[in-house]
Amino acid sequence: MKYANISHVDKPVSRIIYGTAIHPFNNSGEGSMELLDAMLDLGVTTLDTARVYGDSEESLGKWLHARNNRNEVVLLSKCGHHDTETFRKRVNRKEMFEDLETSLRLLQTDYIDIYILHRDDPEVPVGEIVEIFNDMHKQGKIGAFGGSNWTWQRIQEANDYASAHGLIPFEVSSPNFSLARQVVDPYGGGCVSICGEDAEEVQGWYRENQMAVVSYSSLAHGFLSGRLDGNDETSGSRILDEFGIKGFDYPENYERLRRCEKLAAEKGVTVPQLAVAWLYHQGLNEFAVISTGSPERMQSNIDALDIEITPEENDYLNLK
Repeated sequence: MKYANISHVDKPVSRIIYGTAIHPFNNSGEGSMELLDAMLDLGVTTLDTARVYGDSEESLGKWLHARNNRNEVVLLSKCGHHDTETFRKRVNRKEMFEDLETSLRLLQTDYIDIYILHRDDPEVPVGEIVEIFNDMHKQGKIGAFGGSNWTWQRIQEANDYASAHGLIPFEVSSPNFSLARQVVDPYGGGCVSICGEDAEEVQGWYRENQMAVVSYSSLAHGFLSGRLDGNDETSGSRILDEFGIKGFDYPENYERLRRCEKLAAEKGVTVPQLAVAWLYHQGLNEFAVISTGSPERMQSNIDALDIEITPEENDYLNLK
């Protein structure tokens, strides 16, 4: 495993982050303790959860309490997601603090290392959000903070406000980012992606600023899992779930998949390994969130951190 530092986080952050929005954590947590033990043994010390990820926070809290290993783990959680039934926006001080207190209770901890606003609300001035996060930080309840699904312009505006008022800025951004382009927002609105050839400006901003990018759907919601066939453009509709189909099941991504299959075969690696390696060759300060119920597959992802991709190979994968 490889690690890096993020300001206001007092432990190294693993470059691969374990995503817990999957079945073992959303169904009473059965089997999750052994799975978390295995991930930690592999060096995946950073765990991604959220207030809206079912029983995930509760499962993590039980594990942390049972293993007494809070000091070994970097916790990342999220607040302020809109109401999943009414879609009412919840980006405000009262509900963000309520989410934080609930997460702390379920996680059985008194602080969260990285805390992220799950959705933006452009109608809320960025200064209000920066002030809320700084108050959480001053109380010792969070370390670094940032936004998921924020445009780079809003992040820049937030950090300009922080600079002008002597406050801590956003240190982390969590957009969708993968070799396959998210063509359509699969989750009903508010998702921000930095994939594809039309994302040069936003990727340029991230390269220049080197803000930590905690990317979700890093394997394109299963499109780059190795289960699809690049030469069979019906394979996605048979294998992917509704979110994978809506977001990624498009001809341009099959071309990316075909190129990934060809280059992976030449290098003697798997498709998901090459897709993971690609993430770390784009010049971004990358931390990929990857979910799996298999320690063996996670080890394969970790091995991908050592795969080299030349500039010419990178252009090929990027459809240039």
